[in-house]
Amino acid sequence: MPERETYTARDGARLHYRKYSANSRTWLILIHGSATDSVYLYPLAQSLAESAAANVITPDLRGHGPSPDVRGDIDYIDQLEDDLADLIAHLRDRAARGGEIVVGGHSSGAGLALRFGGSVYGDRAAGYLLLAPYLGHDAPTTRSHSGGWAQPNLTRIIPIAMANTAGIRWFNGVGVLRFNMPPAQRTGRETLSYSYRLMKGFGPADYASDFAAIDAPVLLLAGSDDEAFRSRRYKPAIEPHNAAVDVDIVQGASHLGLVASDEAAERAAHWLAEPGSLNDDEEDSRR
Repeated sequence: MPERETYTARDGARLHYRKYSANSRTWLILIHGSATDSVYLYPLAQSLAESAAANVITPDLRGHGPSPDVRGDIDYIDQLEDDLADLIAHLRDRAARGGEIVVGGHSSGAGLALRFGGSVYGDRAAGYLLLAPYLGHDAPTTRSHSGGWAQPNLTRIIPIAMANTAGIRWFNGVGVLRFNMPPAQRTGRETLSYSYRLMKGFGPADYASDFAAIDAPVLLLAGSDDEAFRSRRYKPAIEPHNAAVDVDIVQGASHLGLVASDEAAERAAHWLAEPGSLNDDEEDSRR
């Protein structure tokens, strides 16, 4: 596994990522899911790099990883989007000049990629690769509490949300979400609780408007046996907002099993390498 490298965000923070190099002009930023870090994405990242589909960057998001400044928190709700924009600028300055940059992720990381696509930064990516994306707690694809993975504290979330509606942000650092990670899966790198602002920022702003705002190719892969999300509901949920999204179900894959699936890796690699699947306008890719 590659050693972690660093880049500097706009607030001066040193953030980490791993780089899987490939003989390709395409760069894929692949974002990890909730409570974890980039390590579990190793099999997929390595496979995509070895197939020359893309150079793969797996960041440890702010508030996550082995040694974050503040675990489970960020400074403001949209900070992860800003961090991704700064990572893209870092790659452009160094290795990705003239290449295509694709933003993708798994689970909540795919939800963050979707959020990025619907934001002011959306045109900085030539495409989006969404693996079992989290579309929001009330989306038709989401099972109750994400299949038992997430434990929200509604007695805190509801009043803090009401305060935010009134422009009051004082309580956004309060912990509101816990994750039921089995002890056997814990490594010391996990992040088992989130503040309100991290919970809100680590996922789509509004999946319908985010999809509608994306004017770039999108591939969505989901496992037929996903325990957290209802994979068969992705297409009917998304199609009214962006009919161009390519939704593909990987038979037999679970939620975590999707990122270790050879079939998912092959489909993603084919999409990344297929002529015309990404934006061919090099000038657009530099924006």
